[in-house]
Amino acid sequence: MRLTSVNDRALVRLIPETHHKPPVLRGLVESDEEAAALAELEGETSARLIAEREGTPTLDRRELVFARRLHDLALYGQSHINAAFTYTRPTGNRFNSGDRGAWYCAWDMLTSAQEVGFHRTRELTYIGRYHHEARYVELLADFIGDFPDLHGDAGHAVLDPDPEIGYPAGQLFAAGLRRNGHRGLIYPSVRHVRGRCFVAFDPGIIQNVRPGASWTLVWRGSPEFLIEG
Repeated sequence: MRLTSVNDRALVRLIPETHHKPPVLRGLVESDEEAAALAELEGETSARLIAEREGTPTLDRRELVFARRLHDLALYGQSHINAAFTYTRPTGNRFNSGDRGAWYCAWDMLTSAQEVGFHRTRELTYIGRYHHEARYVELLADFIGDFPDLHGDAGHAVLDPDPEIGYPAGQLFAAGLRRNGHRGLIYPSVRHVRGRCFVAFDPGIIQNVRPGASWTLVWRGSPEFLIEG
């Protein structure tokens, strides 16, 4: 497997818009002091905040992103980065298990939309109803380094479109890469033809996170969805 040098700006990660809004509890109180008390209470059950305080069996808290000195110097997006590594599906995703997350992104928005749209369509399939709208916000980030690259290896089991096959293979593969010191992986999108994706295994390589555009994925009676600005 080859290594590819990356020095690219504005790779796109899409997150649900509800995860990008101000804290929902703030509207329940009248002062910042009361909001802080509610936030402290919420933190007792927040996987991200617990990991920031204590770490997890598979994630050292020192790997996560924190403010540099003062609160007003906090990096934009640090909570989003930390959340990507602390909130996971129980069975994991293509290149991460259920006990440690990862930052998935792509070189263009359409590829990211097809990736997140696939998962939302699966959820709609479970209830048998394809009438839905989901608003997503772009998180843009920069990356630099030399990373393993799966392009040209389309037959690799980790790229199988069936999650029951591709995910277990991909999780084992990614664990091996991490043991060998690799901090990320370039791979062809499984959901978007000619799409190019990147997964960061290490929060420390995610640079200059900032917000981008917003998009709505719309289902109108079938598994195929539209992308609207």
